[in-house]
Amino acid sequence: MYFTAGTQAEKASWNYIGIFKLSNISGKRRELVPSKSAADGSDMDSDSSDSSDSDDEGLDGSGTPVLQMRKVAHEGCVNRIRAMTQSPHICASWADTGHVQIWDLSSHLNSLAESEVTQAASSTFNQAPLVKFGGHKDEGYAIDWSPLVPGRLVSGDCKNCIHLWEPTSDATWNVDTTPFVGHAASVEDLQWSPTEPHVFASCSVDGSIAIWDTRLGKSPATSFKAHDADVNVISWNRLASCMLASGSDDGTFSIRDLRLLKEGDSVVAHFEYHKHPITSIEWSPHEASTLAVSSSDNQLTIWDLSLEKDEEEEAEFRAKTKEQVNAPEDLPPQLLFVHQGQKDLKEFHWHAQIPGMIISTAADGFNTLMPSNIQTALPQDNA
Repeated sequence: MYFTAGTQAEKASWNYIGIFKLSNISGKRRELVPSKSAADGSDMDSDSSDSSDSDDEGLDGSGTPVLQMRKVAHEGCVNRIRAMTQSPHICASWADTGHVQIWDLSSHLNSLAESEVTQAASSTFNQAPLVKFGGHKDEGYAIDWSPLVPGRLVSGDCKNCIHLWEPTSDATWNVDTTPFVGHAASVEDLQWSPTEPHVFASCSVDGSIAIWDTRLGKSPATSFKAHDADVNVISWNRLASCMLASGSDDGTFSIRDLRLLKEGDSVVAHFEYHKHPITSIEWSPHEASTLAVSSSDNQLTIWDLSLEKDEEEEAEFRAKTKEQVNAPEDLPPQLLFVHQGQKDLKEFHWHAQIPGMIISTAADGFNTLMPSNIQTALPQDNA
């Protein structure tokens, strides 16, 4: 697995973009319900532990994941970094210096693919970006590549402005210096429509979400109040393009059906499980009803919106487990999984090819997880 991430170091000169290769991934597999009763005490896990150990062994016979890295020097903290969908070696980074830069990281990816030796931690490569844009009036966090038009990009800043980038060749972009303006405060996140090449969505500290059409000028096609606090993140469902998810600073997240915007209330689901700001939200690329959410409460949660409370099934499960598993009464039925253990959890992404796999980043490092109760097979083609 390959991925990229940026640093936010104490000194500006210490920052870099990391290009990572993670291999020899394995994990423990446990029964959903323990096979022995609680009365067996500490011996309960002995059998499953033995079998799990064999599952832990990777391709080389050891259970230790191998993480390789290449570093590219970056001027200033990396507020956010995004890889182009169609050409993942092309990445755009937002810096706290107020610059947006586009990088070609193909040489580093090729070196990682060919090497089995970890690069020395002290080695940092100095590389010039393909493009460096300084037209934003302030730093920002919002940036997104179009999934439909290779190279098309939008970037939004803390001064409410959004700029459109159009590719002119493999290594050149024209940035429209006249910004899209419609928010009353910082633009926090951007998402292109998965079906309309000229349409994108934005969210803001002003509590609103705006939908834009680049053919209709520099004002939003529509805008609406989404949350009572800052809207930190949004995600446009690529499998059900009418669905837009948003996460707020007050810990809530909502799902909207964009077809209902004209009727006034487009919210089809609203959750108040998290008690601290939502830091990342993303629909699964393989299951239309599944999304994940991370929060400043150091939890990453996975949800399936198609689930409903089933009293009969719950009673049957309780009888089967004989009170070995006790879940809180107020848990939402749509909540599938809770991942904890990371400090200052900031962002995560679903793996594009491996169903059910997620990688998350926090102040204390990366986690890769693949919950056993999440669908891990590709959907069958009905054609």
